Amino acid sequence: KVAIKGIERELICPACKELFTHPLILPCQHNVCHKCVKEILFAFEDSFADGGSESSNQSSPRIRISASSMDRIDRINRSGIKRNSLTPRSTLFPCPSCQRDIDLGERGINGLFRNFTLETIVERYRQAARAAIAIMCDFCKPPPQESTKSCMDCSASYCNECFKIHHPWGTVKAQHEYVGPTTNFRPKILMCPEHEMERVNMYCEICRRPVCHLCKLGGGHANHRVTTMSTAYKTLKEKLSKDIEYLISKESQVKAHITQLDLLLKETEVERAKQEASQSFEKLYCVLEEKKSAALRAIETSKNIRLEKLQTQVEEYQGLLENNGLVGYAQEVLKETDPSCFVQTAKQLHVRIQKATESLKSFRPAAETTFEDFVVDTAKQEDILGDLSFHSNGLEIPEINEEQSRMYNKALISWECPGKTDSADIYVLEYHKLNKEEESVTWQKTEVCGKSKVLSDLDDDSSYAFRVRGYKGSICSPWSREVIMRTPPAPVFSFLFDDKCGYNNEHLQLNPRRTSVESRAGFPLLLGSERLQVGCFTTLDYIIGDTGIAKGKHFWAFSVEAYSYLVKVGVVPSNKIQKLFHNTPDVTSPRYEQDSGHDSGSEDAFFDSSQPCTLVTLGMKKFFIPATPAAPKDPASRILPLPSCLGVCLDCDRGRVGFYDAGRMKCLYECEVDCSGLMYPAFALMGGAAVRLQEAVTAQDREFHDSI
Repeated sequence: KVAIKGIERELICPACKELFTHPLILPCQHNVCHKCVKEILFAFEDSFADGGSESSNQSSPRIRISASSMDRIDRINRSGIKRNSLTPRSTLFPCPSCQRDIDLGERGINGLFRNFTLETIVERYRQAARAAIAIMCDFCKPPPQESTKSCMDCSASYCNECFKIHHPWGTVKAQHEYVGPTTNFRPKILMCPEHEMERVNMYCEICRRPVCHLCKLGGGHANHRVTTMSTAYKTLKEKLSKDIEYLISKESQVKAHITQLDLLLKETEVERAKQEASQSFEKLYCVLEEKKSAALRAIETSKNIRLEKLQTQVEEYQGLLENNGLVGYAQEVLKETDPSCFVQTAKQLHVRIQKATESLKSFRPAAETTFEDFVVDTAKQEDILGDLSFHSNGLEIPEINEEQSRMYNKALISWECPGKTDSADIYVLEYHKLNKEEESVTWQKTEVCGKSKVLSDLDDDSSYAFRVRGYKGSICSPWSREVIMRTPPAPVFSFLFDDKCGYNNEHLQLNPRRTSVESRAGFPLLLGSERLQVGCFTTLDYIIGDTGIAKGKHFWAFSVEAYSYLVKVGVVPSNKIQKLFHNTPDVTSPRYEQDSGHDSGSEDAFFDSSQPCTLVTLGMKKFFIPATPAAPKDPASRILPLPSCLGVCLDCDRGRVGFYDAGRMKCLYECEVDCSGLMYPAFALMGGAAVRLQEAVTAQDREFHDSI
């Protein structure tokens, strides 16, 4: 048997660092106290409400939300958005063990199972720790007697006398199950947290949790692979027993490894490493001292030259004083009475007197007192020293994967190593906003345990540079190549396809999540083709989003399947939705004649003005720029390759809508639009075609990329 006192590490809650109290099993299979889960959720929700302020991070003395969890709190602020339908709300929980945001589903904490097995082990540990401390009877009059048994049905402890009184023979209570004195009372039957009246009798192999038959029939486990509880019990117990037996059989090997590790702790060449590191820094100190001495010598030399010039200038100006220097000498020359001798001397003297007079009028010191030319610029050297670390050729340089990285409501940055090996323990991702006005670049840094990171603090309509490096202990790899990506031009607008307003379920097919729509040529279209002789009698099938926009600037993205024949995308005002679905002209019918035969263009103008919504045409892997007066005359120049992901940016305040290559965030076409009412995203499909909405970037995307 394993000594109960030797497993204390496994019985400590990662949040409060104390023994578990009513532990709950998270979807990530980690355990947290029930009270700690509630406190973390309250603190997390407060952080959302307060915008992630520092004060909200201290809402509980028992637990503390990590900085990485605070970074994942999204700033939600969408003005002018109105939803027509309610969407289920899921609860995110930052697990203190794996540091990941765990989705608890719609039921939140109520959907978690209580770990009764762990609770029983903790209780046995507590009993072994306090050994001599007795459990008293719950029903004795003071002073209470020591209990001799506990009833699992009544969840109470009794002495012999009280047990006989409360469990008399011949009654139902006499059949209750009793055990030795304990404070750990657990239910006999484990009930389903989602269906509280149902007993769990199956085990979901996908979610790795017990479920009831209602969960399998119509709940969240309807399409999951399940097995009976007895089979799961037998299988898991056999696996666990085999693994434990294997570890016990390798006890001598484990002890040998421990001995080897103890020797390594003693023999670690830390002193030599310290000496080599000290020598490297001593070399830097020597270089800096030499540069410092040279700079100080240059300043001292310049000082001496300047002082000499100033001293000479002082002496010259002192000579201009009366009876002193040049003036005194000139005064003596004036005493000469012989004209020839005076002229011989006075000519040169007069030139000197004129120079002295001019210098007196435009006085300027012979040397500057400031030493602005001797400022040492160390900005680049400081950046280099900031990156100073132990470089190793053994660590591969990571590369940012631009295909897996994407910018949407958040930024998902993913990277990989060329050798497909994860040789680094941790990665550091740095990014900064590209701004031509800023002279110096300030990189923002974040540490990542996996190979992807979700960032939520980026500005809209901005370009960012990203780079990443790997660390293994104190050794780091060189920086990866910088990758530049651009954020959407406006906040991301979330919506689903509307399956009620004008939705034609005979021609269009939605997926259960209403995030993709596909046009299908079914049996009704086959019946309608009986009258087909010439031309085509099919029309566009429209579908709109379930959410309208009243004001502001918003962006959404989607992809069009490559096999799509004809797709139109754009926006439609609420006052023209009925016209869109009920008065759609059959533009491909042989009875519809748009052109009267001349090329004035008036028919095209009338046709464009009569349309109820603003749409652009896509299809056959092409993007067609509408024929407008500002568009190129050549039709071929209006046809562009269809991007893998398209975006629409609606600016209600300016009355404009733009269509973007969402991969590069480049505008392909922009036009005016009437935003007098609520504006809805609009799509039209004909023939074989499919449209899929771009899904928002979440923390699960990071987990998915890390698992890959």
